[in-house]
Amino acid sequence: MSTRVTVRPDVAPPAPWVFPVPQEHLLTNGMRLLLVDLPGQHVLSLRVALRLPVSTERAGAEGVTLMMARAMDEGTARHTSEEMAALVERHGIAWGAGAGERGVHLGCEVTSGHLGTALELVHEVLAEATFPEAEVARIVRHRVVDIAHDLADPGARASLEFIDTYFDERDRPHLPLGGTSQTISSLTAEDLRARHRELGPDGGTVVLAGDLSRVPDVVGALEATLGTWTGSGRSSAAPGPARRADDAARAVLVARPGLAQTELYLGRPGPDRRTPHGWGTYQALGMLLGGAPHARIDRVLREERGYTYGIRAGFRPRSVGGLCVVGGSVRADATAPALEELVGILAVPGADFTVEEVRSAADFVAMTAPGRYATADAIADELVSLADDGLDHATVTRTLDQLRTLGPEQVSRAWDEVRQGPGWTVVVVGDPQHEAALAGLGLGPVSVVH
Repeated sequence: MSTRVTVRPDVAPPAPWVFPVPQEHLLTNGMRLLLVDLPGQHVLSLRVALRLPVSTERAGAEGVTLMMARAMDEGTARHTSEEMAALVERHGIAWGAGAGERGVHLGCEVTSGHLGTALELVHEVLAEATFPEAEVARIVRHRVVDIAHDLADPGARASLEFIDTYFDERDRPHLPLGGTSQTISSLTAEDLRARHRELGPDGGTVVLAGDLSRVPDVVGALEATLGTWTGSGRSSAAPGPARRADDAARAVLVARPGLAQTELYLGRPGPDRRTPHGWGTYQALGMLLGGAPHARIDRVLREERGYTYGIRAGFRPRSVGGLCVVGGSVRADATAPALEELVGILAVPGADFTVEEVRSAADFVAMTAPGRYATADAIADELVSLADDGLDHATVTRTLDQLRTLGPEQVSRAWDEVRQGPGWTVVVVGDPQHEAALAGLGLGPVSVVH
């Protein structure tokens, strides 16, 4: 009787993935147009990014940019709010608008057969938005309620306290992007109209991604709509570096008596995407430290100590510079030891990182890229983000190439630069009884917010 031996084939590593290369055009009004043909992606993703930094908001009206973006589709010279909603629903258009550090973003998802309607509506809200008093008042009320919810939620409260503590009070990042209850409550419809008049095509970018084979003369369709919008605003300079508060290296305890879990939020200066170490280095570092359940932080705090369900770490680039942030919740009775362990992990020198963990983190980020960018909306969002930052589409491919050859020496140098910089800003949302224990951890001065 013979025995059959099954020989399993060797699995070769996947071929390097390349970010899609867009076709670039210049619309008549000066806006940059990026087209990405993705066969089989029948839902098209349209994005419009306009330069209007929140740093140019009038003092006392912080949050007006976000409110203006949210209210743009609440009525135009041709359609009421209800008529706009009916048009969007009838044509299957998913609409969204918001604001970021650098400006305003409009976007929609639509099938190719209804792209013309979507383009007309986007042009309409850019050229003819009216901001009806009643609709603006409703949106302002909703935003005030959202702010109250954020203040009540421990995770959101920690991030709000962090920016208040970390950033210099003279700079716009010191306040939330969406304003405070005081600045939002004072906004009027005329405030939003005035901010809308500051929009213009200068420095703007339009992205359309999806299966474009079903769209006849796609450039002509965009020229006939978005290309005809003139606007009255002129592009503002990109935001400069956000200053760090002189007393940022300290701990703040936001008192929440009886809270069952304590929320921790730590941050210190980090890089932007132009870092000489390469942005891929910091993507791998975030994964290695706190990007997954098997990362360094969770191996200790979750698996060995049982303090947490999970704490994450990562890097957030800004126009200039950025942040290294770490956050998550821990058992209330383990607040001080968990924070002490966490700070100890974050103090480990870069030379401690092994070849295996660096390669594991880098391979995960590089090899999952095709999944992260599998849809038209993900491609469009990334292109808008790159355009906002003044970077080209090849940035993604260069980052992935770097990750494939990343070694522990590069990661070590990059991490040491972060950990040896200015000290951590630490925010703790939890029971006030933790104050004495926090004071003994050597995190700097401890203050309590009631």
